[in-house]
Amino acid sequence: MRNTNADRSRLSLLRFIELHPAPLVAFSFIAVIAAGTMLLKLPVATRGGYISLIDALFTSTSAVCVTGLIVVDTGTFFSAFGQCVILALIQIGGLGVMTVSVMLFRAIGRSVTFRQRMVLQDIFAHTPREDILHVLKTIIVFTVLAETLGFLLFFLQWSHEFPPARAAYLALFHSVSAFCNAGFSLFPDSMAAYRGDLLVNFTLCILIILGGIGFPVVFDLYRKVRDRRRGRTRLSIQTKTVLLTTMILIFAGAGMYWILEQGNSLAASPLSESILVSLFQSVTCRTAGFNTADIASLNAATLTMMIGLMFVGASPGSCGGGVKTTTLALIAAFTWSRIRRKKRVNIFRKSVPPETVSRSLSLTLVASALIGIALFLVLAGADVAGEVTITESGNFLAVLFETVSAFGTVGLSMGITPMLTAWGKIMIILLMLIGRVGVLTFSYIIIGGGMANGIEYSEENIMIG
Repeated sequence: MRNTNADRSRLSLLRFIELHPAPLVAFSFIAVIAAGTMLLKLPVATRGGYISLIDALFTSTSAVCVTGLIVVDTGTFFSAFGQCVILALIQIGGLGVMTVSVMLFRAIGRSVTFRQRMVLQDIFAHTPREDILHVLKTIIVFTVLAETLGFLLFFLQWSHEFPPARAAYLALFHSVSAFCNAGFSLFPDSMAAYRGDLLVNFTLCILIILGGIGFPVVFDLYRKVRDRRRGRTRLSIQTKTVLLTTMILIFAGAGMYWILEQGNSLAASPLSESILVSLFQSVTCRTAGFNTADIASLNAATLTMMIGLMFVGASPGSCGGGVKTTTLALIAAFTWSRIRRKKRVNIFRKSVPPETVSRSLSLTLVASALIGIALFLVLAGADVAGEVTITESGNFLAVLFETVSAFGTVGLSMGITPMLTAWGKIMIILLMLIGRVGVLTFSYIIIGGGMANGIEYSEENIMIG
């Protein structure tokens, strides 16, 4: 009887994995992380010939999940081989493991399976599409063009500072890292040395924004330009919402950073440089993780504002994590509709399905709970291990900043990442994975995609608020 039940459970699990794309996405990321960990463990991957297993796993996860949190300095600790492994993991993680696998299938002439099409449909389209492979092709071309443009602009800057081969290597690494919103840098201080350089800041910001607005938006804009002569082509509310929300967050974040840091990190900076630093930190703290300012020296109010931006993160179908810009927009629209005592949630003269609004609220609540649980476990693990540098009361904000940064796959840190205990690193690893793959994907794996009606009883009201 026990064997029969076990066989049925195994069969149910296999059927679920075959039918739903969520496990395929999650397990493909886990497989690439494991492969990256083994490669980084090789003696040739580091200059000293050794890296601990937990640090190799942390670095591999951070690269595949395009986060940018580091426990060792990428430019000095890893060899050229190790840095190339990290670069490859960033590119695979940025595009998505299943996207890369479909590309390889097409390149060798093999047909794309139905399950692979389902995964692409789930990642890159907000409505069902028959031409999903054409969408994928457009995305790949766009990625190559964006990263090539970034490479050329970076090379133009660094060819005056480094030998040609070194300048080209730096340009390639940082172009891929910026577009994929990874935040890995080969410079020890990230981009602090270029805080006043207009070309470097402009290139980074453009690449980060292009990689963070989401590939569905990119394809929608491409379709709009392509079909403009054939007649009027409307942008979807997805595209309009993402563009408007992204613009508001960038300028609001830059303005708040500039105001809050006038008497602190920007006190000695000229106006042009302070504006550039404020704009750059607003762009990068939602998705990328590069920094031109010392994060640990910022005001508590500034750090709190940045935590909010990191929690929101990028847009759906992009390289970044977080609860996404569309979720924020839906919650804002839902709140406004309830204040006006309206039943439906409307955006750009379109009504959003109630199920989508409900999912956005659930996603935000679950994400908040995950961050809270991870924060508690990191602090509890440090207490048990007697790690005083982490458990000091002044570091509570730093640990909270770290956990939100991991969930949003941002990569900014107040400098406590190398001090985390092994338990703390495991918690951050799990948060990075969940943040990149998505809370909804993990919920599908745990509880399945269907919703049961359950038992209905007679209603009775309760007080709230």
